[in-house]
Amino acid sequence: MRPTILLAALLVAGTAHATDPWQQVEDASPAFAPDGRSVVFSRGEGAERHLYVAERGTADWMPATLAPFSASWMDLEPAMAPDGSYMVFASNRPAHNDGAALDGYFMGKPRPGRGGNLWRVDRTAQGWGVPQRLPDIINDGNAIFSPAIAADGSLYFMKPDPGTGKFRLYLSRWQHGEYQAPSPLSFSDGTAGDYDPAVAPDQSFLVFSSSRPPATASSGSALLISVATPQGWSAPQPLGPMGIEARLTPDLSTLYYSGKDQHIHAFSLAQWRATHRDIAASMTSAMPGK
Repeated sequence: MRPTILLAALLVAGTAHATDPWQQVEDASPAFAPDGRSVVFSRGEGAERHLYVAERGTADWMPATLAPFSASWMDLEPAMAPDGSYMVFASNRPAHNDGAALDGYFMGKPRPGRGGNLWRVDRTAQGWGVPQRLPDIINDGNAIFSPAIAADGSLYFMKPDPGTGKFRLYLSRWQHGEYQAPSPLSFSDGTAGDYDPAVAPDQSFLVFSSSRPPATASSGSALLISVATPQGWSAPQPLGPMGIEARLTPDLSTLYYSGKDQHIHAFSLAQWRATHRDIAASMTSAMPGK
């Protein structure tokens, strides 16, 4: 059975199921292997967040277990490479083994022990490897969060704007075997807080959360979508739900996100595309991220 057909059988778009492994409050960011039969997500609150792994059995998900590399530090926001060979996640773990938890400063406040850098861990037939910190060209501060990985290895993430302090979305292209200097996405200028990118493998579209309208102080962040065009990223359009930490299923039919109730919800991106054909037409062709 082809992976896309299998995934459709495993997931019913737009609904959350009692058998899903992410049932606890504060579970977030489910990152799927390409066949949809393995998922990594974060569990816990604040500095006590760790990464958990669940495998799909014959009929249902098996109970989630703590990832073997995620017992000692705050680990969150996992993002799976489209081919499933590695994962990038945010963590407060120190650059060196004998260091202390990374302190952060973001959203105008110091965050003792709550800083973030991005780390990579490889996934092999023998299991998960040892996490490796990404280079300083990515981790140039103490508030680097929310990775998303394109098929060509390019990395999207968020970090505070040096002027306003609000989170912006950045892209570091993977070229010649290394990350290039990150640049902010054209629509993310620091006037509004933009968070948690989730990018299609071919970089034809990107979903993210933002404090810009229609978000309000009472509603929380809005989920928006931007499409890559020959002229650059399109103006972001609201998808409808309010939430954060969006993740795409491998077949791009479903968007998972954390709602204001701190539970994971599912949104049918396939249905949204069917009713927004003017935008969806641009999402079907592979185009480089802008």
